[in-house]
Amino acid sequence: MTPSIALKDKVREDAVVRGRLLAAVAGILVLLVLLVWRLTDLQVVSHQHFITQSENNRVKIVPEPPIRGLIYDRNGVLLAQNTPSYTLELVPEAVSDLDATLDALGDVVEISAQDVERFRQLASRKRSFESIPLKFRLSDEEVARFAVNRHRFPGTDIQARLTRHYPLGEVTAHVVGYVGRLDEAALQRVDPVQYSGTSHVGKTGVERSYEKVLHGIVGYLHVENNAQGRRLRVLERVSPSPGSDLFLHLDAALQREALAALGDHTGAVVAIDPNNGGLLALASKPGYDPNLFVNGIDTESYADLSGSPLRPLFNRAIRGQYPPGSTIKPMMGLAGLEYGVELATGHTFCRGWYQLPNSSHRYRDWKRTGHGKVDLNWAILRSCDVYFYEMAHALGIDRMHEFMTRFGFGVRTGVDIAGEAAGLMPSKDWKRAARHKPWYRGETLITGIGQGFMLATPLQLAQATAIVANRGRILRPRLVQSFGDPDQEGVLEPAPAPGSLGLRDAAFWRPIVSAMEDTVHTPRGTAHRIADGLSYRMAGKTGTAQVFGLAQDEEYDAESLKRELRDHGLFIAFAPVDQPRIAVAVVVEHGGGGSTSAAPIARRVIDHYLARELPAAMDMAGEPAS
Repeated sequence: MTPSIALKDKVREDAVVRGRLLAAVAGILVLLVLLVWRLTDLQVVSHQHFITQSENNRVKIVPEPPIRGLIYDRNGVLLAQNTPSYTLELVPEAVSDLDATLDALGDVVEISAQDVERFRQLASRKRSFESIPLKFRLSDEEVARFAVNRHRFPGTDIQARLTRHYPLGEVTAHVVGYVGRLDEAALQRVDPVQYSGTSHVGKTGVERSYEKVLHGIVGYLHVENNAQGRRLRVLERVSPSPGSDLFLHLDAALQREALAALGDHTGAVVAIDPNNGGLLALASKPGYDPNLFVNGIDTESYADLSGSPLRPLFNRAIRGQYPPGSTIKPMMGLAGLEYGVELATGHTFCRGWYQLPNSSHRYRDWKRTGHGKVDLNWAILRSCDVYFYEMAHALGIDRMHEFMTRFGFGVRTGVDIAGEAAGLMPSKDWKRAARHKPWYRGETLITGIGQGFMLATPLQLAQATAIVANRGRILRPRLVQSFGDPDQEGVLEPAPAPGSLGLRDAAFWRPIVSAMEDTVHTPRGTAHRIADGLSYRMAGKTGTAQVFGLAQDEEYDAESLKRELRDHGLFIAFAPVDQPRIAVAVVVEHGGGGSTSAAPIARRVIDHYLARELPAAMDMAGEPAS
């Protein structure tokens, strides 16, 4: 059998080769077309887009926070300062796994759940390339531990920053307030551009009310980074403008003296310079250390403060509302003169109680046996309740409401820190709207001695006292005196224009001021015990405010009552009588009679202030200087 011979098909092979060559050429042409299209897109169509992205990656704008302004008292005592401290910060876009990094950092530096929560809140509002604080005030040991482990945490570093500090701590806590970390609520009310590099904002007191003045204007750094995000050089710098320093009317030494004078009592002392409305002291006791809040107070400490029955976080000076008691009697006497009530220039007979016509209810005087024949002077210096029951009945609640509102009762004074309470000066309309009940005649009587619905803050009492000291001139209480560079003359904070009580006869002030002076300087005055050794003339008025009502024949026995049911002690005063330099209101919670609890505190505060203000005219040992 002859083997078959395979013949080569040259024609077919050539066709296959040509086909493959054509396919290869076609593929190359397609690839060339795609390449040209992509190059055109990159170089022409999307040129500007990629140029911008490249520039953004290379050049970044880093905000520089301004230095917060300092706060001083009237004598240059520093009340709020900035101290250097180390802060642990992260740049989110430079951290590959944020959760893992935060967990790992906890092994090196003590980080609380609150630290992490605040960091995440800030991170959600800021750009990813910005450095965000995680933990403030690192100890030297924590700084050293992190330095050893720095290589494990790319995008994380320690920065030296300025942290707010309050040298006087509790003494000025309710006045100066404190700053705290920017949180979600604070971010809603600040300018996000101005606060792009800021980590703290004023939370309470002067720190909050003057936030715009204290904060300053943010600056910027234009920096060039490499592909790894590391800074190569600074291209441009716009320096931040520091915030202005604030100078207060507050006298830090007087503030400390007022708190010391309150001793173990809870209460408030407010002192005003009646010449300009400047607040010399705004003391509320107990207080708290504001430094605890600056970088986030721990849960246990906050629970102790917020849960304390003494309420140390509560600013009694501007928010505490108390029945003013007999401290309003000088104003009631003035109302009687203003409206021409016959009793104001005549007299009545006090037998220890007062009865309304066609009523069997007896309204008791604090002195059960009565004061006998009583005129305006005697009624004020002996604090006769019966006289002012009769005066209130003659005036009526409508005229009382109108006149006492002129002194600022029932309305906010407009002091330049937030949180002030309005108190309450009741009226028929108020009761109808608030209680849905008519006004009763007996309520007019007890309002006339500062009881019933009437409530006043210590600041309002001090303001009313300053009006009496000024014989009707009204100045709005102010804390801030000026602001500006401490090395230069500060800019005066414009004070509101003074007003006037507008009496129909200025001579009405004389018997009122005289009666208040007699309250302190005559042996029968209710505050005569504080006159011993007094080398200047003081005008004052005691007050005792019940915190619960007594039945018709029930006796008040302080010893048998719990502390929270005992009377508040109050006292208002100004001095010297002829040229007043200070007006004071004191409230001692559950301290008993104002003559024994509050008056000595006012004497101590006024002594302290005048000894510094009028040293040539006084000998505080008890003898006038020759």
